[in-house]
Amino acid sequence: MLKTFKIESFKSLENVEVELGRVNVFIGANGSGKSNLLEAIGVLGAAANGRVDDEALLRRGVRPGLPALYKSSFKHSRQPTEIRFTASKDGASFSVGLFNPLHKPEPAWRFKTELLMEGKEKLVGRSHRSSLRLDPTAGYAALKAVELPEDSPVGRLLRELRQFAIYSPDTATLRGLDVDPQSREPIGLNGGRLAEAAGYVWIREIFDGCYESVLELIDWAKGWNVTDSGSVPVSKNILQPTSILRFRDRFMADGRNYLSGYDASEGALYVLFMTVLVHHPQSPPVLAVDNFDHALNPRLAKALTRKVCDWMSVRQDRQLLLTSHNPLVLDGLPLRNDDIRLFTVERSNKGKTIVRRVTVSEELLKKADEGIPLSQQWVMGTFGGVPNI
Repeated sequence: MLKTFKIESFKSLENVEVELGRVNVFIGANGSGKSNLLEAIGVLGAAANGRVDDEALLRRGVRPGLPALYKSSFKHSRQPTEIRFTASKDGASFSVGLFNPLHKPEPAWRFKTELLMEGKEKLVGRSHRSSLRLDPTAGYAALKAVELPEDSPVGRLLRELRQFAIYSPDTATLRGLDVDPQSREPIGLNGGRLAEAAGYVWIREIFDGCYESVLELIDWAKGWNVTDSGSVPVSKNILQPTSILRFRDRFMADGRNYLSGYDASEGALYVLFMTVLVHHPQSPPVLAVDNFDHALNPRLAKALTRKVCDWMSVRQDRQLLLTSHNPLVLDGLPLRNDDIRLFTVERSNKGKTIVRRVTVSEELLKKADEGIPLSQQWVMGTFGGVPNI
């Protein structure tokens, strides 16, 4: 689990450092820098894998960008020539400085500096003064990683960064109508191959309470599973994969109460998507979902948030970073648990992104007890993260 992450001179993040928990929810106005924060981790993940170019960034869900768009450029503010990232956990840390000319951008970013530390021991060091003759577009830490024990603190840190991905599910891809442009195991970044991934979870977790938990969130369904396309009504005009989601509607007459993932509510698909990310053993150990409340009714968003936090209290092998615009998500967060953290993201009067952790004060709790939940307090602007309009 990543403990701290620091960003310097990347987009709107001139100098930002966050201390992460197991579940981290970032709220804020549109354009405040929430997605930039997630993408910064994705860039460092590409660097930990040894190369930062468009292909490596897209694979992690990061929008490729020109150096002129990636590097901070605030008025009356002097910026370093490179963008810098640092991540740490369990006494291990990895830092990198990346450079690409503004006016003649190259396909791959150059590694200007690298530092891999375990405690006080420097395992990898690289700078412009280094006598090492290295390919400037190839990460030195990635080359040295093959010599490091995988179960060491630095080995685990590099592995978590390399596997990090930002998911942005959309309804058409979840239904199987669109091809996922970034297919990964166990599920694509836009939700591709949901049925196949959900089927694995269904078989593995049905006796561990996961099955019932999902049904609690889909109030119209009496059951769900994954089957072949021939066992559920599907229009012949729809591309039919080998595996397909099947839901049983509790209100419809027997014999005509089966719905495929093409016809079920999109809320059910998003619930299963989050279920897969939390429970599937092949999900990345550290992952992000941008706008994870997308397409969810506010009360469902609240219930799913609470359920995800419950699941994550058991799954100690996973860390989530989520962005949201839905106020009721806040009411589903058990913020007395230090592993569950809420952050507000907003821009200063100079346009620089500021990230603050919302601490659970007695005042906030008193207001909630008096009938003013956190969702309402956020809309009222009590702890920031709202647009100045």
